[in-house]
Parts: sequence; C-alpha cells; structure tokens
Amino acid sequence: MIKLTFCLHRLPDLSRDAFQTYWRETHAPLVASHAATLNIRRYVQTHALSHKADQTFAGPRGAPQAYDGIAELWFDSWDSFFAAAKNPGADLASRALLEDERKFIDLARSPLWFNQEYVIFG
Repeated sequence: MIKLTFCLHRLPDLSRDAFQTYWRETHAPLVASHAATLNIRRYVQTHALSHKADQTFAGPRGAPQAYDGIAELWFDSWDSFFAAAKNPGADLASRALLEDERKFIDLARSPLWFNQEYVIFG
C-alpha cells in the first residue's frame, strides 16, 4: 500500500472547530464521492485535540506549531495511483478536491508526502 499524507493547517480566519467540522462534514463526503475515480482505497482523517498536555510534550522539544489534522489517502500501489489519471473524470475530480481544500486549508503551510508504513509492533 502507498499512502499520501497531508499535515494540515487551517486558514487563519477559521477556528479549529470550524475547520474540523467543515473537513469532516463537507470535504470528507466530497473525497468519498471521487474515491473510485481516483483509485483511493482508504481515507482517514486524524483531528488534533486541544489539551494542556500539548505544551508538556511540545515545549521541551522546541516543537513547531501543531497541525490541525492529518489526512491519509491510501492507494493499492504506485501503479494504481498513476492509473487513476487515465480514469474518465480524474482531472475534474482532482480539481474539485483542490478547489474545496482552498476553502479551509492553508495549503502553503500544509506539507504532503508519499510514504509506506512499517509496523514495528501492535
């Protein structure tokens, strides 16, 4: 499996709650509606929690500002990922997702990368 991970920062004019609500209730169904066209096997949202323990762990490490969430899109393989571009409507689907992302994600501050998991235990 190949995974595309997005580490998300919200737009500055959105509260974390508004960002996460839009992401879960509006953007997630949009992703689901284009999953078959884009060969997305699995989509997972990880929403950041606000807790006083955040600073306990981040402070001593000199950690940067926390993300508001992480999105993971899973693909069966590189072949599956690249084959999606040949699917009818793939370009339209990709543009629709990006257009919606611009409504709530600070794209310039939200890195993304492809990766593969190696389970060590559990």
